[in-house]
Amino acid sequence: MKPSSHYLQCHGFNIHFTAWGDASLPAVIAWHGLARTGRDFDALAEQLAPHYRIICPDTIGRGLSQWSNNPKDDYSFATYARITLDLMDALHIQQAHWIGTSMGGALGLVCAAGLELPAFKGRIRSLVLNDIAPEISVAAVERIKAYAGQPPAFDTVPELQAFFRAAYAPFGQQTDAQWTHLTETSTRRLPDGRVTPHYDPNITQQFFREVPEYPMWAAYDRLNMPVMVMRGENSDLIATATIQAMQTRGPGAKGLLRTEEIAGCGHAPALNVPSQWQLVMAFLQSAS
Repeated sequence: MKPSSHYLQCHGFNIHFTAWGDASLPAVIAWHGLARTGRDFDALAEQLAPHYRIICPDTIGRGLSQWSNNPKDDYSFATYARITLDLMDALHIQQAHWIGTSMGGALGLVCAAGLELPAFKGRIRSLVLNDIAPEISVAAVERIKAYAGQPPAFDTVPELQAFFRAAYAPFGQQTDAQWTHLTETSTRRLPDGRVTPHYDPNITQQFFREVPEYPMWAAYDRLNMPVMVMRGENSDLIATATIQAMQTRGPGAKGLLRTEEIAGCGHAPALNVPSQWQLVMAFLQSAS
């Protein structure tokens, strides 16, 4: 099965997304990490498509979605949440399960809590947080800011793929074909002919806001739906102590939290192998 590609105007931005599965099936929104694109979910979405309608957007400033002329304000969860609400309304999605990797999981947490937009109340049925939590490591954020804020450029695509293999080694096991797919779905060519990752370097402005967006405990404590946290065993972004804290408050205190540690991965599991697909599918089935 192959995805279909679409564009919509959402909150003043042209948004690209891929769609899998029949529109009559229960909806799943799958949102990627900081410097990635919606195509990261191709392997998982293909597995889910017989049972779900999967929507995989590119965040503004990434992939084929429009870039912002005002990155300081627009590259923020407040803007992303408004885009999400418009996207769901345009696609007539009243409720959706949410799968979010890193930044995409944090966005799902913001939307599900309804702190930014009360109109989200009741619209997120369940939440998969893939190596993201209400509190994240400052050291890991500094690492991400360093590589994402200054993306390298190379003369050839194979050179860029070598960079991706090193930078994203914590994603876990990837076949040569999967590395090629990751590279070819997240590469753009510069005016001088070189190639670079397909995102606006200004996306890191999100980390320089006057009012920091983390920690997100207030949003987490408001959640009242099933939540699964998948933490890479070697993650430098999420501390095990944070997972333990999640188990005692919010959905954890209500018996709605499931936690899974993913062996052989750091930040963040790529959701590209059967053992990880099965965890997600089992969780979605239990949350339906």
